[in-house]
Amino acid sequence: MIRSLLLLVAITLVGCVTETESVFTAPPSPQKAMETRVSLARQYIGQGNWEDAKRNLKKAAELDSTNPEVYEAFALVYQSTGEFELAEESFRLAIGLDKSFSRARNNYAAFLYSQERYREAEAQLSEVVKDSLYSARPQAFLNLGLCRLKLFNERGAEEAFLRTLAMQPLNTTALLEVAQLRIDANDSRNATLYYDKYRELVRQQSSRALWLGVRLARLTGDADAESSYALALRSIYPDSPDYEAYRRSISAFEQESGSDE
Repeated sequence: MIRSLLLLVAITLVGCVTETESVFTAPPSPQKAMETRVSLARQYIGQGNWEDAKRNLKKAAELDSTNPEVYEAFALVYQSTGEFELAEESFRLAIGLDKSFSRARNNYAAFLYSQERYREAEAQLSEVVKDSLYSARPQAFLNLGLCRLKLFNERGAEEAFLRTLAMQPLNTTALLEVAQLRIDANDSRNATLYYDKYRELVRQQSSRALWLGVRLARLTGDADAESSYALALRSIYPDSPDYEAYRRSISAFEQESGSDE
């Protein structure tokens, strides 16, 4: 089961990027020129063109070395090219220049999470979710919940997932996570509510969701549902860790049954 945080980056994906300069128009103001360079860099980032992205960001930094947008974009480039020390330095510069820069904090949290630095990621996200005007706040709560799961704080994780669902009732990731937490708490009634809502929203369940369905069916004593989910798990995801977990659970049950005879 792989859980990952999402980078929330304002990148425009385009087929090509055109850079033009004309002698027939007045030169843009330094601020406008800087914004144009950052915009171009983000387009190049969207294409995976790291060198042209860095070239434009260097020019943007020459125009305004105190703009946090420049350093956040640098951080994304360095993270993508595996230059993690430079990525962290750039994230810190961006946040240091603007402590209210929620998008940079969220992306820094995703970086920290990828480095398995969950406590630090949680601290960044705890600041992000305080920003009631941040457009990606529901996702930030979701990311906070995922961090808390890694820190074995199930109660805090569920609180964060429920905050996501309060703002985005159809968020399938949060629905599945809450269903999982309710199953773990042997709360079959609420687990069923969240799981059924999840099933209504997805065309094809993931292997993890089907394995969760098997366990929920066992918890509620629904043998038909258990068989149905198990069949789908075996048919669609025969090589998945979740199907292997199901097989192990069957073997364990058979061994226990045999020892009781």
